[in-house]
Amino acid sequence: MLNDSQQYDRARSMLRVLEVAKQLAAPCPLCDLLNAVIEAGRDVLQADRGSVFLYDDQPHELYMITGTGLEALRFCADQGLAGQCANSRNVLNIPDCYADSRFNQDIDRKTGYRTQSMITVPLVGLEDKLVGVIQMLNAQRGHFDDEDEQIALALAGQAAVAIQRAQLLEEQQVKIRMEQDLSLARDIQMGVLPTELPTVEGYDIASFSQPADLTGGDIFDVVRLSKDEGDQDDPKSPVLVMLADATGHGIGPALSVTQMRAMFRMGLRLGADLPTLRQQIDSQLEEDLGGSRFITAFFGLLDPQKHEIDYEAPGQAPLLCYHIADDSYESRDASGMPMGIMSSIPHDAVEPFKMAEGDIFILLTDGFFECHREGEKAMFGEDGVMKVIREFRDASAEKIIEELVKALNAYAPNQPQADDWTAIVIKRLPS
Repeated sequence: MLNDSQQYDRARSMLRVLEVAKQLAAPCPLCDLLNAVIEAGRDVLQADRGSVFLYDDQPHELYMITGTGLEALRFCADQGLAGQCANSRNVLNIPDCYADSRFNQDIDRKTGYRTQSMITVPLVGLEDKLVGVIQMLNAQRGHFDDEDEQIALALAGQAAVAIQRAQLLEEQQVKIRMEQDLSLARDIQMGVLPTELPTVEGYDIASFSQPADLTGGDIFDVVRLSKDEGDQDDPKSPVLVMLADATGHGIGPALSVTQMRAMFRMGLRLGADLPTLRQQIDSQLEEDLGGSRFITAFFGLLDPQKHEIDYEAPGQAPLLCYHIADDSYESRDASGMPMGIMSSIPHDAVEPFKMAEGDIFILLTDGFFECHREGEKAMFGEDGVMKVIREFRDASAEKIIEELVKALNAYAPNQPQADDWTAIVIKRLPS
């Protein structure tokens, strides 16, 4: 039976737990909260040191980011007394740690600290979710008793809910910052896309790009080539068309294709021809991407005097050209390997696309061709694209792209966009 002094100490401890519960209800950073939990545990249990181990369910590990006299560490949640407590969700009260084979003495050897008694309590939060465990070391009176276990459980229940709340708040803040960063990245990426395409005499050119995420792995450019400053607005001058598609979509591929577009523009400023432009960019991407990722691309030179499109297409296919005279179309494969893998492999020599009056050149990333309905293997494919082209062959290039996008949405209605959609359509106008 407890004497008056002991009863007073227990009452004081429970009041302290209630005070701690009020403190833990106030929002604060997770690290500060964990320190507050440890200090509260040391106070109410009259312990010398304490630690909180949080539980990470995906790798099934316990980890510590703060503790009295200890550095951060991470270990399997099946190990040691902390692991046993986490798995059993029972309080472990060890009066003599060195007499218990489950106690890991390595930490004491590393720190020079001598652990004598220990109480380990599971942190179980809302919906019976394991949050972690709390350990208190070396009770001032030599060991922890049954009353201490009850006090520790009361503290652990309050701490677990508070930690859950702090973790959710941190996750929300991380998500907000990530969304802000992605929004900025999207603004930067979309900002490098041409807002107005060059006018080419006898041709109608339109473009479109819609990423699947906030940022995408597609990019395009259309640039007029000129021998001097006075030719920059000459509609009879050739234009260089570039389209690129990096593996995947999101921030990583977006960085890759934006980098490639910068190299493309620099190559043009230095007067590189198509083969040199492709070769130099490919070599740099191979060095930067390390062969683990790649970019498919198309570099095409539209000459409005010769009415042809000369090109290099590393990994980019199919390339489609509709000939209105006989209602037929060409479908060509890539001229070489995707960029960033092995730049030393030579590319095939290709014949330019011949553009008769009314002909339509269609350049699309694979998001168009590979669009499919949920649960079905069949894709929109070339047939779906050419059906739209034939139906709207007399329409403007912009209208053709608009109808292609409508057709994709109709083909897979109420389904999230699975890949980036980027298109360039070049139509030779009738005389």
